[in-house]
Amino acid sequence: MSFPRYPEYKDSGVEWLGEVPVHWEVCALKRMLEIQNGSDHKHIEQAEGFPVIGSGGQFAYASDYLYDGESVLLGRKGTIDKPLYVTGKFWTVDTMYWSKIAPDACGRYAYYTALTIPFGYYSTNTALPSMTQGTLSAHIVARPPLEEQTAIATFLDRETAKIDALVAEQEKLIALLQEKRQAVISHAVTKGLDPNVTMKDSGVEWLGEVSVHWEVCALRRVIAAIEQGWSPECYAREAEEQEWGVLKAGCLNGGNFRPSENKALPPELPPEEAYEVRVGDVLMSRASGSPELVGSTALVKATRERLMLSDKIFRLKLKEFVNAAFFVAALNSRPLRIQIENALSGGNGMANNLPQSSLLTFAMAVPPVAEQATITVFLEQETAK
Repeated sequence: MSFPRYPEYKDSGVEWLGEVPVHWEVCALKRMLEIQNGSDHKHIEQAEGFPVIGSGGQFAYASDYLYDGESVLLGRKGTIDKPLYVTGKFWTVDTMYWSKIAPDACGRYAYYTALTIPFGYYSTNTALPSMTQGTLSAHIVARPPLEEQTAIATFLDRETAKIDALVAEQEKLIALLQEKRQAVISHAVTKGLDPNVTMKDSGVEWLGEVSVHWEVCALRRVIAAIEQGWSPECYAREAEEQEWGVLKAGCLNGGNFRPSENKALPPELPPEEAYEVRVGDVLMSRASGSPELVGSTALVKATRERLMLSDKIFRLKLKEFVNAAFFVAALNSRPLRIQIENALSGGNGMANNLPQSSLLTFAMAVPPVAEQATITVFLEQETAK
């Protein structure tokens, strides 16, 4: 989208602003927002009342409120890069700042301005990112006259609403495609590709009927060995090319292996070279903060050298009659996901951890080796579409 130019511009003197219209003021954010501290809400939390706002929006209710009116909320600690716009009576938590809008400022324009703050430039370089009130207040912004602020905010409200609607439609399409992809995989690894083949009852509720010549067995019959890695204290950054790195559980999200998801091993710690990942390895996420990611399985098709398993990752060595790509597809199919979810909801699966003992009991339908290879080629073509 292109915009008409103003007749005359001036240098703002600020790197991230560049040139601004000559009649605009270049000033500190505090000229538009009077930033205030949030407060702990637990002593007034209740089932209903005034909304309590955190970095993700409203999450609770309170019997009292901090402010009644239009406000822009800014992150103080943790999630600092998601400003929010609120109106009416609200309470905001102590990891957030709230603000009073200046009389000659438009609240919606101030909110859009806050979205452009380079939080990464300002944030403290710690495990929990944070912003100080002074830093935010002193941030330099471009401030047009009030009438123009209002016009710009109205334009942005309209245009971003259109974009949000398009995004929502695309997300619906993506969800449908993901559902179709899962259905194609699940059908192929349980029913096969021949619609005319005779079927038999697998004896397992979530597998249903399978091809009559397929074997239904526990994973202990197809897994020859399970290795688990090592999780030393690492740097909070990706390993450089010549450094050793330890893979994070997130390297397997979505059934694809991402070698960049690793942490650098400090040079004073000798690497456990037996845990180095190699092409052809079958890896599974053993533990994760998100239950839906536990059990994600991937085949390593390419990797850099000097990457090690962490103790949150299994390396599964398969028996000779199992095609690794077919096995990975089966483990990411719905019938196996049901078994993983059932294991996590039981006593042994607390803290989103999948024990080896549970994994080895899961049921799988295994076709002949040649048929496994045919199904694998089919799935590669279909999922690529």
